Amino acid sequence: MFTASRLQIATYLLGVCPFSIAFLVFLNSSVSFVVTDLIHIQHGVGDAVGTLGFADELLALVACPFWGILSDRIGVRTVCVVGYVLVALALVIFVQCKNVYPQLLLARLLFSLGGTAASTMVTAVLPAMSTILRSENSRGPGQEQSADRRASTAANSHEDESTHAPSVSVSSELTITPAIYQSHSAQAAEAEVAGLPPAPDPTATSSKIAGYVGFSAGCGALLALILFLPLPERFQKRGYSPESSLQYSYYTVAVVALFISLWCLIGLHGLREEHVNITRIFKRFQSKQTKTTDHGAKPTYPWQDFQTAISSGFRRADIGLGYVGGFVARASSVGISLFVPLLVNALFRSSGLCGQDPDKIGGLPELKRKCSQAYVLAAELTGVSQLCALLCAPLFGYASARLGRRHEPLMFAAVAGIVGYLLLATRFKVDTDHQKGSVEAFLSMCLIGISQIGAIVCSLGVLSGGILKQQKHESLQGNASRSPESHAVDQESQTQQTGEDAPLIPKAGVDSSKDLSRLKGSIAGIYSLYGGAGILILTKVGGLLFDRVSFAAPFYIMATFNAILLLVWILVTTLSLFRHKGGN
Repeated sequence: MFTASRLQIATYLLGVCPFSIAFLVFLNSSVSFVVTDLIHIQHGVGDAVGTLGFADELLALVACPFWGILSDRIGVRTVCVVGYVLVALALVIFVQCKNVYPQLLLARLLFSLGGTAASTMVTAVLPAMSTILRSENSRGPGQEQSADRRASTAANSHEDESTHAPSVSVSSELTITPAIYQSHSAQAAEAEVAGLPPAPDPTATSSKIAGYVGFSAGCGALLALILFLPLPERFQKRGYSPESSLQYSYYTVAVVALFISLWCLIGLHGLREEHVNITRIFKRFQSKQTKTTDHGAKPTYPWQDFQTAISSGFRRADIGLGYVGGFVARASSVGISLFVPLLVNALFRSSGLCGQDPDKIGGLPELKRKCSQAYVLAAELTGVSQLCALLCAPLFGYASARLGRRHEPLMFAAVAGIVGYLLLATRFKVDTDHQKGSVEAFLSMCLIGISQIGAIVCSLGVLSGGILKQQKHESLQGNASRSPESHAVDQESQTQQTGEDAPLIPKAGVDSSKDLSRLKGSIAGIYSLYGGAGILILTKVGGLLFDRVSFAAPFYIMATFNAILLLVWILVTTLSLFRHKGGN
């Protein structure tokens, strides 16, 4: 299933994925204490925190595509390292600020830059982790010799390049070089003649890994709750003042961020070839073969990559479905973390339940002690949601891989979201006698959690599978009209052009703007852009309607978002069926 090394897999699943969420959860949960305890602002705290969060999302709309496009040019490892370094720097600056505007705002924007780099790379690295390979054991003796010859030639060509790291073998095949491309093409034709089983479905493979990614991200949120957020209290128990405890907590988390950046620097080495050359960032994305042959990839500029990634959502059904799934998933995260506690608090206050036994629960900030039962109920509801999500993440990955290419698990997630949000909007009520939520409330939160993680896992799997599927399709398409014997002749005649100077597709010109495997980072950036747009729409429109129309308005909006996802799934599935019948 995985094609990366164990160190790369561990770095991705245990480093990049969980900590991209953990640092964000820590900052969002503690920023109000920075405003009140360090900057000593007691009035307008909600407005200040809301403005900081809104500015964060606005910058993320621009930063996500930027980091994605940049990663296509300098590598995902470099972007990961830079992102976590920026997160560490922002955390240190955060507790040095003396005012909200402009100091704390600038620190939050710096954190947003680093955080979006890390979260965008979670999506960008996934295709490289699940590149489809044919097993070495399925080759015949002649194929083994051919593969060894191609590997040796590729290694020699890399050693001659002074600007690239030497590669001893292409057996890992994490980087799509001409030798690998020709190897894949020859293997596909040879396998058909020899009667070998076909290569695994790329969508199935990436869906399985996406399940692990969703589980890892959920663990990241728990990591922040268990380890990071209790840090101020632990420092206070050691005799530090509240202000110093908060500062040392931020410093400690910043050190962890630096450690993660170092881990990414070492652990992601070799995932793909890193061409760290600043002069290439704003120039055409091209290599030496475009200067010596007319058969290589057509050079592109960054804005062309951005346009291609955007248009792919409309030209490719699976890419578009992944984008819409990301839109709903990110919006759902805000619906759970922001509007569910807001709904509980509003209902308690409107029912006159706040202010009763304010000191009943100790250890809470003054604001939460004023309506402690509302705080506890909100924590219980969100906890149930996150627990259901965490448990279902691997199940969605497994189901997506097993149930074929119609993405039924994504449909199930959309239906669960529609039912869950409508149930919460219409049936949620507080037991005034025991000050607890109803059974319908907890059931709706479980469905909402299932919907959220299903949208995350399935959209990541669909997106990554769409990229890998085109790469596999183009490889097989280039061999459809050629015999295995012609491949052997071509490989012998092209041994002098199997290094980085050789064209990726020697016999046919290819417009690189259509090569999605080269635009993994750009597509990941647009995926995050869709998610950021969902968050902005829900927070602004939902918040406005919450105050002026109904407490249930944000949840009706989320039910509508899930209904849109369901309609897109129906459209994509219908078109796929028609195309399948037309092909037959």
